[in-house]
Amino acid sequence: MTLDISLRSARLDDAPCLGVLSTQVFLDTYATGGIGAALADEVLAKHCVAAYAARLADPAVTILVAECAGYLVGFAQVCNGARHALVPETAASELDRLYVHERFTGRGVGRDLLRHAEKAAAARGADTLWLTAWEGNARALDFYPRRGYAKLGMTVYSFGGDDFPNHLFAKRVRHVAPA
Repeated sequence: MTLDISLRSARLDDAPCLGVLSTQVFLDTYATGGIGAALADEVLAKHCVAAYAARLADPAVTILVAECAGYLVGFAQVCNGARHALVPETAASELDRLYVHERFTGRGVGRDLLRHAEKAAAARGADTLWLTAWEGNARALDFYPRRGYAKLGMTVYSFGGDDFPNHLFAKRVRHVAPA
């Protein structure tokens, strides 16, 4: 079955759908043992509609959405100019999120969003796009190297008093044609 997927820049009125999709994908990926108070607090703070409204208003953030039949099925969020100690380039941006609705995984949505995120980062002056992927997310750990991302090391994401080891990947994107 061929999907008719369209990509575009997110608009402020996308904030409710971004918040709900973000929550769904985050929980599907990270709440493998159920929902505890720390995880609930993290979701309510970082994946809520207000958080996405603020990101959409931030000129340093680029959010691209994928739609199918008028419904949001995925998005990529780039933090332009974001730095990390493991990324040697000074002109770098972070792929903060690449989330795809479970029913649309494996159909090229993530690949296309990633390609457009790379183009958007390069258009904003980034030489490198970097990201972190949780060590328990086997799908992501397989996906990014297949797309040309090199592992630069390990980092930790913490919330609720718990530490979550993450792999840091990066790719040169300056050669990518602007979006």
